[in-house]
Amino acid sequence: MKQKEKYDILVNYFKKAIPVAESELEYHSPYELLVAVILSAQCTDKRVNMITPAFFEQFPTAEILAKATQDAVYEKIKSCSYPNNKAKNLLGMARMLTDTFHGVLPDSVEDLQKLPGVGRKTANVVASVIYNKPVMAVDTHVFRVSNRIGLTKNAKTPLEVEKQLMKIFPESIIPKAHHWLILHGRYTCKARKPLCEKCGLPAICMYFKEHKSDLK
Repeated sequence: MKQKEKYDILVNYFKKAIPVAESELEYHSPYELLVAVILSAQCTDKRVNMITPAFFEQFPTAEILAKATQDAVYEKIKSCSYPNNKAKNLLGMARMLTDTFHGVLPDSVEDLQKLPGVGRKTANVVASVIYNKPVMAVDTHVFRVSNRIGLTKNAKTPLEVEKQLMKIFPESIIPKAHHWLILHGRYTCKARKPLCEKCGLPAICMYFKEHKSDLK
C-alpha cells in the first residue's frame, strides 16, 4: 500500500472516530496551558486537572506566580509527579516570562524552550494549541502509535518521529493530527494491551499485521 493511501485511510478514520481533537488539559489562558503542560510531564491529564483549579486560584497570572515561594508552589502541586523539580521550574518559568517576555507567552518554539521546564515537546504543544503553529509534539502516545501503525520507519527518538510525521501530514492538519495520535494512544492503542478489536486501522497497521494471530 502506498503512503498516500495509508494517509487517506488514517485521516478519514480519525475524522470520524475523533471528530473533536483537542487537549484534555483544562485551561483558560496561554499561561494556564503552559503551567498545565509542565505539570503533565510523567503525570496524567486527569491528575493535572485536579491540581490546577486551586493552583490558578492562588496563582492566576505569571506575575503573581513569579513572586511566590517554592514551598508555596510545592504545596499546590505535591500530588503530581516530581513536585520539587516542577515547583522550581514553574517559578523560573514565571519569572522569565514576566521579566524577559513581559508576561506574553512567545509564539516560537525556540523562545518557548528558553523558559525553565519547557522542553521541545512542551514548546511544541503550546505553539500548536495556542498559536496553531504547524509543529508536532511527540509524547509517549504519539511515539508509540506512530511506530506501531508504521507512520514512521526506524524512528528511535521523539525528534526522529517528529521529523518523519512532519513530512507525512500537511501543515494545515498537523495541530489536529497531534491530538488524534495522542487520543488514539490514550484510549485505543494502549501501551500494555492495545484494543485492536476496537480500532479502525487494521488495514494499515504494521503492529496488527505482525500480531494478529496473537490477538484472536
